[in-house]
Amino acid sequence: MKPAQLKIAILIAVIFGVVGFGYILVSALGDKVMGPLDSYAVGEMADFKTPDSPPAQPTSEILTGEGETITLADKQGKVILVNFWATWCAPCLTEMPALDALQADLGSDRFEVVAVSMDRTIDAAREFYAQNNLTHLALYHDQSFQAALSAGGRGLPLTILYDPYGGEIGRLEGPAEWHSEEAIALIEAALARF
Repeated sequence: MKPAQLKIAILIAVIFGVVGFGYILVSALGDKVMGPLDSYAVGEMADFKTPDSPPAQPTSEILTGEGETITLADKQGKVILVNFWATWCAPCLTEMPALDALQADLGSDRFEVVAVSMDRTIDAAREFYAQNNLTHLALYHDQSFQAALSAGGRGLPLTILYDPYGGEIGRLEGPAEWHSEEAIALIEAALARF
């Protein structure tokens, strides 16, 4: 092969390589279907994601502060923001006052923050609520320690937004400022949809 032909062959190979890489990149980015609230995943909510195939809402029994057992399905009919947390989880503790404030501002018959303690006993969560003056959040405890796992959690805190029918709207893994303008806008957008 002559040097000129070799240069042309190399140039053609490079062009095909670049075009092929571009096609793969565009295809990969184009396959992701945007979730209904993904446009609100900015600022404090930047890590809020809509999973492609979210797991079903957990069916584990949860103990209330009054000693009743319920499941998350008992909350159907309203949008719920379920936060799995524990008193031994430092990032969890920092976001609890914001969750309490979010419940104070937006809690209604259409929306509730459901903070589910993953502690050994409900008493640890009850004591934390009292020490930190958390008066707007109802007390919930997962005695089976399975709810967060069955929701696809890989750690705490895990916060999942569910629609009134128990379907997952989106989730945020890790801590967030849940009383921020971005969080309130996200919740209000969810409420406007239902």
